Amino acid sequence: MSRGWAPHLSGGTITSAGEPYPGPGPSPQRAGAGPLTSAGRGRARAQVTAEEIGSQVALEYGQAMTVRVCKADGETMPVVVVQNASVLELKKALRRHVQLRQARQGGVQHLSWKYIWRTYHLTYGGEKLADDRKKLREYGIRNRDEVSFIKKLRK
Repeated sequence: MSRGWAPHLSGGTITSAGEPYPGPGPSPQRAGAGPLTSAGRGRARAQVTAEEIGSQVALEYGQAMTVRVCKADGETMPVVVVQNASVLELKKALRRHVQLRQARQGGVQHLSWKYIWRTYHLTYGGEKLADDRKKLREYGIRNRDEVSFIKKLRK
C-alpha cells in the first residue's frame, strides 16, 4: 500500500451506485480535520477527495467493505465498495483507484481498460467473476477478502 493513499468508491460522489451518502454523522463533504485531511498540519499532503473521505466514513459505519485486488506481480490494491456492490462496481472502483494513484505518483497517464478486461479477469477462490451484474456477496466475497487478477487463456 502506498503512502498517503486512502481507499475510495467509484461512480458517484460518495457511493459506487451514485447515491448520496446515507450514513449518520456529518456529511463527508464537510468533514473536518482528521487522519485523511491536511487541515491543521501546516502543509498540504496529497490531495484527498471528498469521495475518499466519504468511503472512509462508510467503512467506519459498516456500509462499505474493502476488497483487496492482487496483481500477478504481488501488488495488492485495497479498494472500497459498498456492501451490496456488483462485480461491475468493483471494476469501476479499481479503475478509479488506479487513476488516482497514477495522478498522485505520475507515470502512465492512460490505460486501456477495454484491453485490460479483454486480457484479464478477476477471480475469487478459483472462480471467475464473469457476470458483471452479480453481487460480490453472491460469490462469497466479504470485507478484506482477496480477489486476484488472472490473465485469460487463449481459446
